[in-house]
Amino acid sequence: MTDWLDGLSQRIGQAASWLTLGMTLTAFVIVVLRYQFDFGSIALQESVIYMHGALFMLGASYALKQDAHVRVDLIYRLLSPRGRAWVDLLGTLLLLLPTMGFLLYICFEYVAAAWRVMEGSPDAGGLNGVWAFKTLLLIMPVLVALQGVAQMRKAWRVIRFGAVESDADASADAHSEEA
Repeated sequence: MTDWLDGLSQRIGQAASWLTLGMTLTAFVIVVLRYQFDFGSIALQESVIYMHGALFMLGASYALKQDAHVRVDLIYRLLSPRGRAWVDLLGTLLLLLPTMGFLLYICFEYVAAAWRVMEGSPDAGGLNGVWAFKTLLLIMPVLVALQGVAQMRKAWRVIRFGAVESDADASADAHSEEA
């Protein structure tokens, strides 16, 4: 299960990383159109904003998997691997998962309202489908919570068995301990 969740975050993160190229190329096109052809496009400008938002929303679980989120590790780095695993386990259980649950709770009606009216851009010439973009407000906390579960499972394995790399390794360790 942990490997599957890690793989999901990895694939989504890698796919989302292509949004960076899309944003860069779209911004380049916007500049060329504006300054060479005196042409502006609200839809193109909004697409850069939407790609940027999607990159962060879809990349959050990947960043958690890669341990790339910001944290103050003045004490954390001094701890043993088991001590760090306890901090990770408790931090995920007591902080990350409740926060993701809260985000789901407060965003649900906001997203549902956008779906009910099939919300589009408030600007003339803007992109339709704002309702679909707002759905990322529900997808992101689910993906981060799932990756949090994977991180908790890894931390528990470190606490219980010492450093273990994957589900297969943990299964082998558990079977060897039973023998």
